Amino acid sequence: MARSLLRAGLSVRVWNRTRAKAEALADDGAGVHADAGEAVRGADVVLTALNDGPSVSAALDAAAPGLRPGQLWLQTSTVGPDATIELAARATELGVLYCDAPVLGTRGPAEEGKLTVFVSGPPEARERLTPVLDAIGQRTVWVSHEPGGASRLKLVANTWVINLVGAVAECLGLAEGLQVDPRLFLDAIAGGPLDTAYLHTKSAALLTGDLKPSFAVSTALKDTRLILEAARQAGVRLDLTEASAERFARAEAAGHGAEDMVATYFAGRTEQ
Repeated sequence: MARSLLRAGLSVRVWNRTRAKAEALADDGAGVHADAGEAVRGADVVLTALNDGPSVSAALDAAAPGLRPGQLWLQTSTVGPDATIELAARATELGVLYCDAPVLGTRGPAEEGKLTVFVSGPPEARERLTPVLDAIGQRTVWVSHEPGGASRLKLVANTWVINLVGAVAECLGLAEGLQVDPRLFLDAIAGGPLDTAYLHTKSAALLTGDLKPSFAVSTALKDTRLILEAARQAGVRLDLTEASAERFARAEAAGHGAEDMVATYFAGRTEQ
């Protein structure tokens, strides 16, 4: 995201809890700061992109001394509706305009500035956010004026992705078990109504053994748990998603947590 902002000609200052990760952006033109408060001081838009709610909260604590009333906070992490409301309340205390803005897309779209950004935020933020949103994404979906709407939509979208990748993993696992060439399966449905580009992308990762994470198993497990908690509160039963959570947990326990989430494939093996 930072590189996309820089390519768009925007001035970017960065801070990361692991300084080396921020320093990697210096050659691209970003100003690197050791102090979060200094990184956000005077900025028109403050953007956070972290793994979970506690990480975002900790980053806010670190940045608070440099925040000023009226600043826009574009919070792009997937933290779930409950944490979103808590963060929005803290933003109000600090006088910051909070924009709930989780993104849809993995490593590739993020690097190319082609994310889809779901946004719930005050109408007066739209014009000021446009240069940032245009830089990091190919599409912005304005969901609502109040925080939480975008986060709820993100959980719905992630439910589709999480269960889809589980279907890919199970199909290829069954093909292996039945001694069917998985490429024959992929060819059989290619171009038809059941075909998806996602199927071929994730299948290729498994078949080549290139499991560099676009979206890691551990992160997928975190998001799946957020989905299940939101569903529980809404009185909705998600049998497929519960099964996906179990598979991700088994894959993580087997040492695949840092690999791409299609490594849930390895959770499908049973003792013979």
